[in-house]
Amino acid sequence: MATVELSFSALPEHVRTARLIVTAVARRSGVAEVLLDEVRLAVGEACSRAVEAHRRHCPDEPVQLELTADGDRRFEVIVSDTVPGEDLDGVPAASSPTGRDAWTDGTTLSGPLGGGPGALGLAVISGLADEVVISSTRKGMQIRMSWPTGS
Repeated sequence: MATVELSFSALPEHVRTARLIVTAVARRSGVAEVLLDEVRLAVGEACSRAVEAHRRHCPDEPVQLELTADGDRRFEVIVSDTVPGEDLDGVPAASSPTGRDAWTDGTTLSGPLGGGPGALGLAVISGLADEVVISSTRKGMQIRMSWPTGS
C-alpha cells in the first residue's frame, strides 16, 4: 500500500496544486481516466473547504492530505483540517456510508448532510466520490474519499 502525504498552507492558490498532485497520483494508481475529473473536483472542494475553515480559525496551521493506493482495488484521499468540530456550524461531526449523519454524541442531523454552511460542498463531494466518510472531532475534520482502481 503506497502512501503520499502532502501539507500545504491555508491559501486558496495551493488548492490548485493539491488537485494537480492528487490527479497525477490517482492516474498512476490506476484510477480510470473517466473518473479523474471527479477525483480532481472532489479533492478541490474538500481542500477549498479546509482552506476556508483554516483561514477563519487557524490560518497558521497547514491542511493535510493523505493519498493511498491499495494495490489494484481502491484509491483513497483523506483531507484533514485542524479546526475543532464545535467551531463548524452545521457541518456533520460524523458521516456514515448509510447516508445517515450523526454527531459524535449520537444526535442525528436532518437531511443528507445537515443544513449548515458547509453542507453544499459536502454534498458535492459525496456526489463525486465513490465512497465518502466525513468525521469530526475536537482536533479537526477529516473527509475520506475513495474511488476504484484497475480495469
